[in-house]
Parts: sequence; structure tokens; C-alpha cells
Amino acid sequence: MSSIPADLLYSAEHEWVSGDVEPGSVVTVGITEHAANALGDVVFVELPSVGDEVTAGEVCGELESSKAVSELYSPVSGIVTAVNEALNSSPAAINDEPYDGGWIFKVDVSEGIELLDSEAYADHIA
Repeated sequence: MSSIPADLLYSAEHEWVSGDVEPGSVVTVGITEHAANALGDVVFVELPSVGDEVTAGEVCGELESSKAVSELYSPVSGIVTAVNEALNSSPAAINDEPYDGGWIFKVDVSEGIELLDSEAYADHIA
């Protein structure tokens, strides 16, 4: 069974969010361990760029694995303030440590959104 940290929020598209999802807050985004396991070994990540405007529920990048290519959705709306450049040379960090070194990007939230807590996400993937 995949780990689902209780201190994070989750999207139905299997992204996690760390931080306060209120306007003006900066949050960190990644994909869940469940999603990383389903993808298989991630071999390439197409990151959004710093300064890009992202919209909740819309595609903002791509993950390529040994099994498939999967779109990356932003769980929040706002402006990208940072990307995990280390993923360019070590995309496997998404599989190895999805909630730590495998984070993907950070967003300055422009509008609040309701996301799933850990219990609701566990029900969603059950």
C-alpha cells in the first residue's frame, strides 16, 4: 500500500500539495507515491517554467516512464515560482522519494481551491 502523508492535500489526478492553498501562499507540488508506482520508473520530466501561469486541473507538464507518458496536472492556480531542476538529471527521485526530493514545482497561489485530505485521497484510490 502506498504511503499517504496526513499533512498534505491531494488532487483527484494524484498530485500532492504542501502548504496553505489560500491566495498569496506558495505551495509545493509533486505526484503521489500511488501515482509514481502506477507510472513505473520515471525517466523524463517536462517541467513547467518559472513564471508560467498554471490553472487548477489543467496540464502543466509531462512525466515519461518505462511504461507510459502521463500528463502532469496542476492542483492549484497561480504562478510557478520554482521548479525542481534536479529532476532533469535524476527523474527517478519521483519514484524514490515522491514526497521529498521528488517534488516537482512551487506555485504562488492566485485563488483558493478545495483539495482532498489524506483520508479522502485514500478512499479515492481504494
